[in-house]
Amino acid sequence: MAKLVSKTYGDALFKLSVEENIMDQTAKEAQAVLDAFAESEELSKLLNHPKVAREEKIKVIEDIFKGKFSDTIVGFLVIIVQKGRYNEIPEIFRYFLDQVMEYKNIGTAKVTSATALTDEQKAAVEKRLLEVTKYVEFNMDYKVDPSLIGGMVIRIGDRVVDSSIRTQIENMAKELMKIQLHK
Repeated sequence: MAKLVSKTYGDALFKLSVEENIMDQTAKEAQAVLDAFAESEELSKLLNHPKVAREEKIKVIEDIFKGKFSDTIVGFLVIIVQKGRYNEIPEIFRYFLDQVMEYKNIGTAKVTSATALTDEQKAAVEKRLLEVTKYVEFNMDYKVDPSLIGGMVIRIGDRVVDSSIRTQIENMAKELMKIQLHK
């Protein structure tokens, strides 16, 4: 259900930003809203508190965001609160930002390797990803996981390329388990 809500609202904001030609500004403000919610646990608690009236929640949203953000974002937040979907705000804005990235053909790649990659290796990975995908640019996120032993795991959306030694060993072990020994 949460996915459906974030998709419905996120798509609405995305379509509006395309129609009004305000995508870049809206994306920038959407990220700022996400940051505000991440930094202020009290804001989330207040909006999700059952004893705080909806009108009070709307007033809080307007007090915090009006004048600092566009009427589009403030109005959108007010609608979300009016509909009682305040606990979905971060997910809605994340979905919207994902849509913007997809629209601009900017991918996000999460690369996990056994050891830290050099700048040259990082450049080679990004260059190869640009060659084999539709994306024109990537936001790269690098992590180190020594348990991979060697190789790397690359995630782009729901696609995974796993060339780690750990996975290769696990796959060999599964194949060996299938072999029945004959006397």
